[in-house]
Amino acid sequence: MAETIESNAEVPVSDEGNTINGDELMPDLPHNPTSTSSDSDSDSEDDESDQKLQLQLHTLQSELSTNPSNYDAHVQCIKLLRKMGDLDNLRKAREAMSEIFPLTPPMWQEWAKDEASISTTGPEALAAIEKLYERGVSDYLSVSLWCDYLNFVQEYNPLVRDCATSGIKKARDLFERALTAAGLHFTDAEELWEAYRKFEKAVYQSIDETDIQAKEKQVQLIRSNFHRQLSLPLANMNSTLEAYKAWEMEGEHGCVLEVKSNDSDRVPSQVASAYQRALDMYNARVQLEKQISRQDTTDTERLNQYIIYLKFEQSAGDPARVQVLFERAVADFPVSVDLWLDYTRYMDKTLKVGSIVRNVYSRATRNCPWVGDLWVRYLLALERARASEGEIASVFEKSLQCSFSTLDEYLDLFLTRVDGLRRRISFASEIEDVLEYSLIKETFQRASDYLSPHLKNSEG
Repeated sequence: MAETIESNAEVPVSDEGNTINGDELMPDLPHNPTSTSSDSDSDSEDDESDQKLQLQLHTLQSELSTNPSNYDAHVQCIKLLRKMGDLDNLRKAREAMSEIFPLTPPMWQEWAKDEASISTTGPEALAAIEKLYERGVSDYLSVSLWCDYLNFVQEYNPLVRDCATSGIKKARDLFERALTAAGLHFTDAEELWEAYRKFEKAVYQSIDETDIQAKEKQVQLIRSNFHRQLSLPLANMNSTLEAYKAWEMEGEHGCVLEVKSNDSDRVPSQVASAYQRALDMYNARVQLEKQISRQDTTDTERLNQYIIYLKFEQSAGDPARVQVLFERAVADFPVSVDLWLDYTRYMDKTLKVGSIVRNVYSRATRNCPWVGDLWVRYLLALERARASEGEIASVFEKSLQCSFSTLDEYLDLFLTRVDGLRRRISFASEIEDVLEYSLIKETFQRASDYLSPHLKNSEG
C-alpha cells in the first residue's frame, strides 16, 4: 500500500475556467445540446466518451465491491466521478474511501472547494464544509489545509467577515487551534502567523476611530502576535523581524524601542533576547531541515534523515516540537511502520494525555492497519485513558477485520483483550462500566473459534 499511496494520491485535474480562489473545481454538468450539425458530431463524440467513462467507472466500482481496501481504485473512482460531474456519487465515493483510509491534504482541499463551489449560502452549507475541513486537519498535519480552512471561514462566515464579536472569537479560536497544531512547523508556520496578523489588522480597521481604548487593546494583540512568532525558530525570521519593526514605526503604537547596532535594533530588550534564543535554535536545525527537504535523494534516505532529526529534537527535550516533527514525518511517510511505532511509543512515554494519545493511535491504525502491535498498544492506551467498554470493544472489533502477517499477532490481540477485561472487572468500583465475567469466557471462545482453523492449517 505504501507505493500506492505515494504514487496515486494525486489531485485530479479538472477542466479549466471553473475556479474558486484560483483553484480548479469540478467541471459543470453538461449543457443542453443545440441543433447544429457540428454540435451533432460533438454530441456523438460526447456520447462515446460518456460510454467509455461509464465503463471505466463500472470496472472500478466492481473492483471496490470485491476489494474495498484497494487504495488506487478509490482514488481513480473519485477522479473519474469528478471528471463526470456526478456530485452525488462523488460524495459517496469520497465518504467510502474516508471510512477506510485517511485522505491526503490535497484530497480534502479538493473536496471542500468542490462543495464550496456549489453552495456557501446558509448556515447548514457553511457547517457542512467546515466539518470537511475539520476532518481533513485531523488526518494529517498540513499548513496549507489549515490556511484554506481559515480563509474559507473568513470569506464565507458573515459574522467573521463583518468582525462581529462572536465572529472574531470564532476566528481567533480557530487560529489558535491552527497554531497549536502547526505553529512550530519550521518551514511553513510563517504563513499561519502572517494570516493571523492580517486578520487582527482587519479587526483593528473595523474599530471605530473614536474608541481609543479598543484600538489600543487591538494594537497590543497585534504586537503580541509578532512577539510570539519572533520567539520561535521559524523560516524567514529576519523578514518577520523587519516586518515588526516597520509595523511599530508606521504608527503611534506606544512601544518603547531601544536603539542598538544589531539585527534587533529598535526592538524591546525582552523581544530581542527571545529573538536571539530563537535564532540560535534556528541555526541548530537549519541543516537538518535541508536534509529532510532535499528532492534529489531517495525516500529511504529522507526517512533516515527524519529519524536523525527526531532524535535531535527528543534530546532537546521539547515535547511540542517533537510532536510537530513526528506529524511532519508521518505526513510525508504515512505508511512507515517504524515511524508510527516510534511516535506512539514517544506519546505513551512523554505526553500521556489521553485524548491526544488516542488520536495518534487511531490514525496510526488507519495508516498501518496490518500491524498487530499498534492495535495491541491502542487497546492498552484506551484502558489507561479509562475509555468506555464500548470504545474499547469497537477498536477490538476493528482490529479483527485486519489482515496480520502472523498468527501470533492475532493471539496477542485476544490476550490483550482478555487481560484488559480481567483488570477492568477487578477494579469495577473505579470504572463506570459494569462488566461480567461472562465477557471473558465469550472472548476466549471467540479466540478459539477464530484461531483453531489457522492452527490446524499451520500444523498441516
